[in-house]
Amino acid sequence: MDRVLGLLPGRIRRIADHLLGTWLGRVGLGFAWSLQRIEIFDRSMAVAAQLFTSVFPVLIMMASWFGNADSVLVDTFNMPQEAGTAVTDSLDDGGSTTFGIIGGIIVLASATSLSRALARAYAIIWSIPRPKSNIASAWRWVAVVLGLAIMVVVLRRMHSVTDAIPPAELWTIVLIALLYFAMGVLVPWILLKGVVTLRAVMTGAALFAVVMMLVRPFSNVWLPHALEASAVRYGSIGVAFTYLAWFYIIAWIYLAAAVLGQVLVSDEGEVGRRLRGRHPLIRLDRAGETIHEGPRS
Repeated sequence: MDRVLGLLPGRIRRIADHLLGTWLGRVGLGFAWSLQRIEIFDRSMAVAAQLFTSVFPVLIMMASWFGNADSVLVDTFNMPQEAGTAVTDSLDDGGSTTFGIIGGIIVLASATSLSRALARAYAIIWSIPRPKSNIASAWRWVAVVLGLAIMVVVLRRMHSVTDAIPPAELWTIVLIALLYFAMGVLVPWILLKGVVTLRAVMTGAALFAVVMMLVRPFSNVWLPHALEASAVRYGSIGVAFTYLAWFYIIAWIYLAAAVLGQVLVSDEGEVGRRLRGRHPLIRLDRAGETIHEGPRS
């Protein structure tokens, strides 16, 4: 940041220095700088593509073990009739969706690319060395992918349990917010092997949960309409592109919330000190280095 400020013209540099002297200015400029540093638009698209190519196959695999993979997908993603028909026809044309042990292993191994992409993103956000990719980390990758797939199912089917508990909709909203918060906390903590502490990622997780709850009413209106229109015009490929666009929005919100959380807890002001507490944000080994090794992203 100091190097960039040194390149600015004198008057603009003085304005920037003044802004950095205020909490709002530090957070705003730090957030904007960090979004540019992690290349938020490109990285969000990469994560969205990995979500699409990882979560869907895992859900199909899990559904095929219990039968009726097409109906499980349609019900889980609350697809309108035209979109559901397009997906069902696509799966039927593709032949059997039965997965054996070898097929399941291949699907899970391929799906872990999502976990590795998220681990790289978090390493850049927190400016720590990229996590090492080795067999000892495989369970972390699989756990995150399976956890995200299960979370998708739970989010879509929670109404059947919570709607019967008064007051109407309250418990659904509370539990969905908690699930988003848990996702924002556990995913980076698992993938980064606890190098970034739970306290450090809680702020970003809370921001992600709040924004997703604000976006939820919009998604409930826009997504079914977009799926229906895409299915009518383009068939199953239209449904796929609509979900890819929606995953991009989610990935952008997820990464931006993590970035803002990092900026807030790292700030030297009173708010930052309260958010991070007395413990360090990054866990060090005995040599005073982070426990990850390897080149920085």
